[in-house]
Parts: sequence; structure tokens; C-alpha cells
Amino acid sequence: MTQENYALAGERQALYRPAGCRRLFTNPDVDEARALFREKSRQKVEKVTTVKEAVARLVHDGDYISVGGFGGTRIPTALLHEIVRQRKKNLGLAGHTATHDFQILVAGRCINRCDVAYVIGLEARGLSRTAREAIEKGEIEVTEWTNAALAWRYKAAAMGISFIPTRTMLGTDTVKYSAAVEMECPFTGKKYLALPALFPDVALIHVHRADVYGNCQIDGIMVSDYDLARAAKRLIVTTERLVPEEVIRREPHRTVIPYYLVDAVIEVPYGSYPGNMPYEYFSDESHLQEWLRVEKDPEELARFLERNIYGVEEFWEYVQLNGGLKRMAELRRQEVLVDI
Repeated sequence: MTQENYALAGERQALYRPAGCRRLFTNPDVDEARALFREKSRQKVEKVTTVKEAVARLVHDGDYISVGGFGGTRIPTALLHEIVRQRKKNLGLAGHTATHDFQILVAGRCINRCDVAYVIGLEARGLSRTAREAIEKGEIEVTEWTNAALAWRYKAAAMGISFIPTRTMLGTDTVKYSAAVEMECPFTGKKYLALPALFPDVALIHVHRADVYGNCQIDGIMVSDYDLARAAKRLIVTTERLVPEEVIRREPHRTVIPYYLVDAVIEVPYGSYPGNMPYEYFSDESHLQEWLRVEKDPEELARFLERNIYGVEEFWEYVQLNGGLKRMAELRRQEVLVDI
């Protein structure tokens, strides 16, 4: 390298300064991710399986996972329960808008690290004591971001770039506890924050309808699921209903997740329960309050988990234990505000 090139390298180094002191849990290397994506089959084949098989095959101890939906809306509860039931360990989690999903995984002692934007709280319902204690005791290593920052990290990965420049978090203490890097704009010299691309090992997304190949459609709020599906190395989809391919083709513009991104698709009616599924069923507020109540006593929580997760074979048994079709009909009426 010539003296001139050394000088140029030094100038370039000055443009980038570590801003946060926390660990970056995932590798933002786009070329490494692309190498994995190139190996992924794009054959149009049926991908229908079971929740048990999909989790056993695609979720490994130590993986970093991301959960679709938003807060308590359209969360893939059936997959989360199965991860707990199979006692997966040492998982990382993107806590983008994590509420009941975080609560479930912490109760099962499945995660040991988390990129935190929103966790612990179940919004207006209150705080999860189990989740809060896990953070306070240092059982889960955390790196902090904002909701927007994690969304844009997915977007960077979906775009095929290793970072995305933003102004979010600048001037806040959140930056100090992140793994972001400050940079100067090469055109204006102004300060930006470089957010590293986030490529999860596995993404879990619940949708309204899908065909057997994995083409998926979502009604209502999507938040980051469009980008998350494209950023994930492996993708498991649960769906309220499997529909013929002709139904998907009838409105192709609504297919937000194409089949070639999907590794497994499973039909799980009420698969977001006790969360809200827009236009399908409202959240079961009494059951979510029961979760919060039993967390006050470790022994009662253990009995609750044994009854609702460990002691059942599959998700439908859990639904039946908590009111079955009668309760689902009540929640559907609450959501659509009409008699059925």
C-alpha cells in the first residue's frame, strides 16, 4: 500500500466511530448471507408439515430467531409453544415488538441474549414479572435499539446491504448501549448512525392465508414482516388456513411472502391465540391476565406451563383447554363486532 493509500485509509477510518458498548449478536456480512440464500431451493414444491416437525428440523439450539407480527397482534404462538415444549436452549431473539412472545420464551428459559427495543411489557396489560427478573438478574444479555432501528436492520438485510445509515437514536442513551457505529456522511459530513443488517437464523411468522407452496397473504398491519421474510435464513410460516393456489393467484399483489422464501408452512387455526388476529379474533384478555397472575408464584407458573404447554401434544389441545371453539367464537365476535 502506498503512503497516499495509507492516508486515505486513515481518513476513511475517521468517518466511523463505535457509538455503543454492547455486543452485536448477528453477523451483518451480506456475502455470507447471500452464499446461504444461493443454496436455498427455489423449486415450487409442497412445504406443508407439522409444527412439531418444523421446529425440530429448522430451529436449533443457539440459533438467533425473529418473530413476526406486532406486539400481541398476529404472533406465531403455536411455534413459540413448540419451541418451549422441545426445550430449545441458548436462543437469541430480536425483541422488536416483543410482548407475549418474549414472555413465553423467557418462561421456557429458551433465550440467553436479546436485541431489545420493546420487551417485558404486555402493553396496557402490565409487565411480565418472569421476563423482568430474567433481565434484572443478567440471565439474558441485552443490546439496546429502538423499534425503528430494528425494523431498519431488517430492511438493510432485505436490501442486501450490510448497514443502513439513519438518524434514529442519535442524542440518546440508547446509542450507548447499542452496537451501532457513528459515521459521517461522505457527501455532507453530517453525523449518521450506521445500523448493521440483521439476518436471523430463523423467522417465525403467522399469516392469514397461504397455499401449500408457501405463498402467503396478510390482512391488516404487517410492520416489518415483508423485510423480515427476506432477511431470514430460514422461515417457518403458520397460517390460519391453507387455500388453493388459485385463491392466491386471484390477487397476486397481496402475496407479501413468496413461496421461495419459505421453508415450512403449517395450517394452524387460531395460531395466534391468545393474541389478536386482525379480522379473525380478538386477544383473550382474561387468559393474558392469567399468565401475568401466575408469574407471581414460581410454583404456580410451573403448573400453568405444565398444563398449557409441556403437558399437551399440540396447539389445538391448548386452545381446547382454554375454552375451545366456544371461546374462539366469542373472540371472533369481539373482533368483527357482528353476530356469527
